[in-house]
Amino acid sequence: MQASARAALPPRFTPMRVSLAFVEHRVNVYLRFGRPVRETVLDRWRRAALFAPGAVCCRIKWLGNDYGTALWQLMVLQAPMSFDDAQRVAGVSPGARILLRADGEPAVKAVLAAIDAIETDGIDPCVVATIYWRMVGNRLAARRPLPAYTAERHAAHLAREALR
Repeated sequence: MQASARAALPPRFTPMRVSLAFVEHRVNVYLRFGRPVRETVLDRWRRAALFAPGAVCCRIKWLGNDYGTALWQLMVLQAPMSFDDAQRVAGVSPGARILLRADGEPAVKAVLAAIDAIETDGIDPCVVATIYWRMVGNRLAARRPLPAYTAERHAAHLAREALR
């Protein structure tokens, strides 16, 4: 099919597939928040969550070995819209927009505390402004205190979205 004919077609619904796993004392890959369209149980240890384009989720990956924790990783991901750019992420297909990435126990625990504070204020982390997650990632990289996501900031985000 020619490129001009493909451009005339309506965009296809391509869900983002996030692989999840749990093996006691070894692997724990799970969602901290997110609203999957569908979740599929593959076997006793593995699941897959499918997200609609534009949906936001938080995946936490913990790996352990005989000596303790080997890896802590937290990623806030946004499912790409049709024809959008996406970054490759292991366990996520076809890819995702990485809004925030935290590596190491202190960084992951700081982001988890920020997520808990957002939920304490009665705000669903799935609808938090994407720019906030990017700002948290930048603050982590700069080793600066993480900004609070307040009700006023959320109201401004909702007003901005209503104007689009």
